[in-house]
Amino acid sequence: MADSNEMTINLVVLGKTQTGKSAAGNSLLGSSDFESRLSPSSVTSRCSLGRSCRILGLIRRNGCESALCVRVLDTPSYPHSGLSKEHVRDTVRAALAHHFGKEGLHLALLVLRADLPLFPEESDDTVQFIQELLGPTWKDFTAVLLTHADKAEEAGYSEETYLHNASSTLLSLLSSVQHKYIFLDNHNSVIKEERNIVLRKLLNFIQKNNYQVLLKHSKE
Repeated sequence: MADSNEMTINLVVLGKTQTGKSAAGNSLLGSSDFESRLSPSSVTSRCSLGRSCRILGLIRRNGCESALCVRVLDTPSYPHSGLSKEHVRDTVRAALAHHFGKEGLHLALLVLRADLPLFPEESDDTVQFIQELLGPTWKDFTAVLLTHADKAEEAGYSEETYLHNASSTLLSLLSSVQHKYIFLDNHNSVIKEERNIVLRKLLNFIQKNNYQVLLKHSKE
């Protein structure tokens, strides 16, 4: 958090290659800070931090409008086409401590594709990876971003029918993070109104978590 007229939220995006992780980060920031393109191999190979401009009209504190600043840490995918799990884990862990060690991390956003099934072994590997990064309270600080929601919609699925037909693996994962999930379209540019809807949902998750943060004063 900053002064009384501005609130800063710290986020990290995690996920597999080609899930739309970097694109999701750009959508949240309202920018093109992170490289995002179709590729037969992993695009992101290092962590990078993006910061939004001051966003108005989303929050009020003590009866007054406050500006919101969003900081997003983009990370290499796991699994990665050219980096080991240990390298990715250590790289992300160091970046989290460097960028968010003082203020803390509000939410880790696990990015999954809404147009692809989630398999049990894939979910297990992902959960283990996040646990190693965030520790035993990871569930309280993790939300799921379901990208490519526009493709699911084109296939005739509303959010309600999508979840009704979702695999038990995905439903179990969503349940474990207290149903903190958001559907996100993957258009080239998310319009301001759509971004604000997503940010309001994230703020709601953070508020329900009593504005707690993770990794504050991390020594790692």
